[in-house]
Amino acid sequence: MKKQNNEHTALLVMDVQGATVKALEEKERFFNSLQKAIAAARENKIWVMYVVVGFRKGYPEVSPQNKMFSSIIDGTRSFDNEEDFKVAEEVAPHPGDILVTKKRVSAFAGSDLEIVLRAQQIQHIVLTGIATSGVVLSTLREAADKDFKITVLSDCCADRDEEVHRVLTTKVFPRQADVTTAEGWTASLN
Repeated sequence: MKKQNNEHTALLVMDVQGATVKALEEKERFFNSLQKAIAAARENKIWVMYVVVGFRKGYPEVSPQNKMFSSIIDGTRSFDNEEDFKVAEEVAPHPGDILVTKKRVSAFAGSDLEIVLRAQQIQHIVLTGIATSGVVLSTLREAADKDFKITVLSDCCADRDEEVHRVLTTKVFPRQADVTTAEGWTASLN
């Protein structure tokens, strides 16, 4: 990866919260890579922005017609306690980091993410998160349509289905983004 201009760049840490981390099998490897990326971003004065999914008590934002989120209403999935919503302590936000709450799969859906990015003149977003086939895919597609430059850190993304993760990061994402690892990205910052 060629040397990157850090100005106008933000690292997005998406859906790395209690409810999603529970599903990870390779937690240690995932968190080691993500911690390296976050540390490199901070060292290089790159915005670190956290995106979490969150709802009001009783889930009035969740439609029974929404196949993914309706499982919250019927009790199949849990977002009932503070730990389910909270960013994982392994990568917890620092003072000054931005926290964005979304209402759907894409980081842009039902959130003020685009307003924050535009206000800070961010043109390049670096995507990380759980799940590759969920928030990362949806955010990448929407960000591409909004003309952001996009990088995906493949080892800072995780999915329950390793084959889906592989296909997305090696065949689908490269059509609209640069795909690299945390190590490759951090090397491009120096």
